[in-house]
Amino acid sequence: MTHEDRLVDAQAEDEEQAVEAALRPKQLGEFIGQPKVREQLDLVLRAARARGGTADHVLLSGAPGLGKTTLSMIIAAEMGAPIRITSGPAIQHAGDLASILSSLQEGEVLFLDEIHRMSRPAEEMLYMAMEDFRVDVIVGKGPGATAIPLELPPFTLVGATTRAGLLPPPLRDRFGFTAHMEFYEPAELEQVVRRSAQLLEVRTDPKGAVEIAGRSRGTPRIANRLLRRVRDYAQVKADGVITRQIASAALEVYEVDERGLDRLDRAVLGSLLKLFGGGPVGLSTLAVAVGEERETVEEVAEPFLVREGLLARTPRGRVATPAAWAHLGLTPPQQTPRGAFGGPGQQGLFGG
Repeated sequence: MTHEDRLVDAQAEDEEQAVEAALRPKQLGEFIGQPKVREQLDLVLRAARARGGTADHVLLSGAPGLGKTTLSMIIAAEMGAPIRITSGPAIQHAGDLASILSSLQEGEVLFLDEIHRMSRPAEEMLYMAMEDFRVDVIVGKGPGATAIPLELPPFTLVGATTRAGLLPPPLRDRFGFTAHMEFYEPAELEQVVRRSAQLLEVRTDPKGAVEIAGRSRGTPRIANRLLRRVRDYAQVKADGVITRQIASAALEVYEVDERGLDRLDRAVLGSLLKLFGGGPVGLSTLAVAVGEERETVEEVAEPFLVREGLLARTPRGRVATPAAWAHLGLTPPQQTPRGAFGGPGQQGLFGG
């Protein structure tokens, strides 16, 4: 199972981005959740407009699907500026970045997604562009190469990353405003579902929105995806209205339980509990038991299970928590008493 196979994956597929664009808020006042980020960003943008200049460079960090791209578009809209969108993996050479920067208009917003994956030569060029609004273009090769300074119009860089720790300090320090996006509370996701349902012209009662929000893993992108799947179920199996019963039945068909776990999540937990007594067990052994690749278990399933407090990573291996036993409705095995075979107080064969 890959990221693309999962209904509860926070990454966006190419086909999904067009649907997301229609649901994105256009102004900061319409953006749901992230109250601290919204308040701080509002001050930054209002101050920039009052000065009649460009806004400071902005770094947005956080998990996929929390609204980093949406906020970048809102920044451009609030500043009345065009936006250019690219990504770190697309910039493999300094020349790639130079061509983008040299074509920017004054005040334009450059959104650089996955900024931590940009190549090192391009990253070093970006330092000067952010600070001095100029780049040095190298002409020629070898001893005869010369650097031609190229002045850039003032612009605002909005960088987005899911792994802020991978950004080198010199790059991180050049951002005037840094914000970390938190996972959403269920009440905030309920607002997201109700707003999206209205835009999609889907009739949803309050309890139906609550049911979808509770299974969305704290992520608006997942909430919108689940809403579209529940809408399909309601149109085919019911009268088109999303109630709590309809939402629950639809998500049961798609194997998303009341806590947001899907088939892979439950397979990992089930193997850990039923085959290994709750652990500890090594990652490779657990992956074999589930029938998935080691990387799939570690990168796709484990992060959410750890965040939900259902699984713990220890030096000895993966261990299930009491909440995992309760969620799957299983009873933990009795602990081996001290001094019994295999226990911490086990004695040697001759009483040593």
